[in-house]
Formats: sequence, structure tokens, C-alpha cells
Amino acid sequence: GALCRTKPTDLVFIIDSSRSVRPHEFEKIKVFVSRVIEGLDVGANATRVGVINYASAVRSEVALQGPQSKAGLLQAVRAIQPLSTGTMTGLAIQFAISRAFSAAQGGRAAAPDFKKVAIVVTDGRPQDGVRDVAARARAAGIEIFAIGVGRVDMGTLRQMASEPLDEHVDYVESYSAIEKLTHKFQEAFCVVSDLCATGDHDCEQLCLSTPGFCHCFPLPLLCFPSACSGSLGSALDLVFLIDGSKSVRPENFELVKKFINQIVDSLEVSERQAQVGLVQYSSSVRQEFPLGQFKSKKDIKAAVKKMSYMEKGTMTGQALKYLVDSSFSAINGARPGVPKVGIVFTDGRSQDYISDAAKKAKDSGFRMFAVGVGNAVEDELREIASEPVAEHYFYTADFRTISRIGKKLQMKICVEEDPCECKSIVKFQTKVEELINSLQQ
Repeated sequence: GALCRTKPTDLVFIIDSSRSVRPHEFEKIKVFVSRVIEGLDVGANATRVGVINYASAVRSEVALQGPQSKAGLLQAVRAIQPLSTGTMTGLAIQFAISRAFSAAQGGRAAAPDFKKVAIVVTDGRPQDGVRDVAARARAAGIEIFAIGVGRVDMGTLRQMASEPLDEHVDYVESYSAIEKLTHKFQEAFCVVSDLCATGDHDCEQLCLSTPGFCHCFPLPLLCFPSACSGSLGSALDLVFLIDGSKSVRPENFELVKKFINQIVDSLEVSERQAQVGLVQYSSSVRQEFPLGQFKSKKDIKAAVKKMSYMEKGTMTGQALKYLVDSSFSAINGARPGVPKVGIVFTDGRSQDYISDAAKKAKDSGFRMFAVGVGNAVEDELREIASEPVAEHYFYTADFRTISRIGKKLQMKICVEEDPCECKSIVKFQTKVEELINSLQQ
């Protein structure tokens, strides 16, 4: 929104339209390109956009010196037709170096205040080499993002992409899911003018912004930061509802475990303070451990690490019903009068209805957070999330970035206290004294 302005960029899309890309799939690529364009500040002195279409041959569809308005660019993208022949990805990258980014086509000379970016979208193994030509592109100052679809050769993507590879290589299982990457690239091109306004910073006290930077300043000790329900003593019953369907994949399931333990780290676990429960679901629902079974963070984290991956379907509605009927019941360790928080994590569309169970959870007074990754459906996330919805649902296209969501959730699940109340001052003073004693020893 108003917090984000895109840095001036020469951006060229290099899109695969070989015969393996069916016409309706090619339309999905065009929608993805259009969505990214919609999030840019487009103009002759801002971001310029080019599009290269390739198969056995390469065709320039939009030059960097072409349309200077979003409407003109979107119209040009809609008119692109697939070539439906082979897959000469190396040839396409060479075309980008020699033609698409050239001054004759509207490319600008390298300068500190803007960058050159290529986004390659492909679903197959190239019929020519890409390693050397991609290296030449990167040496020429072109930042390369590589997006693979379906049966793409992952080794080829890594040969093309810029470092760090974790940030420049993306994979989706089908073209239907490629639009989910829009968020990633909108963030990639975003320059935030007011970091403090976003709340995405490490300041625990006073935050003041200058363009591109966030400065932290201490407040007087009598008015220290808000206390968190987990870290400074208020009671909380927290249950994780985790998607273990086969689309998550084993390596990503390990990242989900780290995400859970990241949240657990922010809590003060005890019988009187925070209790944590964990439920995994796929085609069925399995309680990994109920509220209150483990009395320390160490034991909870150990149990999370041991959790095995179910690897079946996605019955989110059934899982939500279990959360309402069982997870927050007294027989499973829930305490009367204690705030109840549910964190629902999913990576795909539910195979059953979620509306009734999602509504019942919120009507029961549970505070519900919805976290979606990859193919998750944002309408479903919004339906699960408590009001205000914008503060209770999160989405990222990539499992590798869920730690950022974890950091935000750590603050969201806090129950704020008046930092200048006597009770808070005493707790703060006690904590400081404990730290000083520890240091002296």
C-alpha cells in the first residue's frame, strides 16, 4: 500500500512457451506477469518492463522502451501468444543480455539508484546450456530469479539464479499455483519508506524512521515495553493446528517444526502461565500432545522435533472441528477463564468445508490466527482468522520465509499490559535484578 514504493528497475520477464506449456497454462503465466506489474511504479523514470517469449526461437514481446503505463503494459501482456516449439532457455538469456537490456531497447546504464532484474519462468529441461550464459548475465549486473514449474530440472534453475539461491529460486507444482508468487515479487521490489509504520522491525521501545532505516531509542525505565502473555506471566492456552498433507513435502515439514518452536521460544511455559498443545491433520486428525502435557519449553520443542509427517490429504474443516470440540476442552488440559489462541497452518485448499467450524471457533471466543504458504487459498485463511482479519492472517509463497511470519506472530499473541502499572514495574525490576545477579556470578 502507501508504505511501499518500488525502486526504479529495468525488469525483463523471460517466459517459456514451449510445447510442454499448454495454452491454458500459458494464460496462468500471463496472469502472474500482470499481477507483478500491477504492484510496480511504472514509468520512463521509474520501473520499465520488458517481456521475452521463448521456445526454440526467441521473440521480444514488450521492450523496455515500450508502454510506459500499467494499462499499456497489461494490454500488451494479454496479447502474447505461445510459440509451442522447443526449450532454448540459454538462447533466451543471451537475447536478454544482447538485446532486451540494451540501450537500443530502452535499457539504462547501470547506476546505484536502480537495478536490472530478469525473472525466468520455465517448466522443462533446456535443450541448450544455461550455466555460462547465466554467469555472463550476472556479471553484467543482471539479477536473475528462476521460477520452475512441474517437472522442471531444479539443477538448471540453480545454474541460472543469482545468489543467495534461497531467495532467487522458486518452485511450484503447477501453473495454477504460480500466481501465489506474486506476493514474493511485490515484496522483492518494494522499498519501504516508513519501516516503523509497518511494525516489521526489531525495536522493542521507541522507533523512528528515516528513509530505508529504522532507529531504536530507549524509553525511561518506568515505561518499558508492553508485557507479553507468554514471556512475563499472564496465562495463555495456545494450540497449533498444523497441515501435514502430502503437498507440504518432508523438507518443508521440517521448516514448519522450526516455525512452531520459534513461537514456543517466546513463551514462558508453566502450569500457571502458557500451555501449548499441538494437532496435526491431513486426511484425518491426530493430537500430537494436549495442553499442559509438557511443563517446559525444552520438552515441548523436543516433542515437536519428534513429530512424524502424516503425508495424506487436506481436511482443514475436520481439523477445525476437532480444535473446537476437543483441543480446548478441560479433558485436554484447557483452563477455564484463560485466553484461548489457535494458530492454523496450511499450504493448500481444504478438501472439505471450513465455514461452520471456523465460525464456531470464533464464536466460542477463541482468537484464531491463519497462516498460509504456497498453494493456500487466501479466502479460506480470511475465513479462519479472527477480527480484525488483516491482523490475524498471514501468507507467504515460500516455506523458507515463514520465520518472518513467526516473528510477527510472537508479538501478535501478546496480551498487552499497562507498562507503567505497579505490577509491571515490579516484574521488570525483578527481571533486571535477576540479570544483574547472573552477570555478577
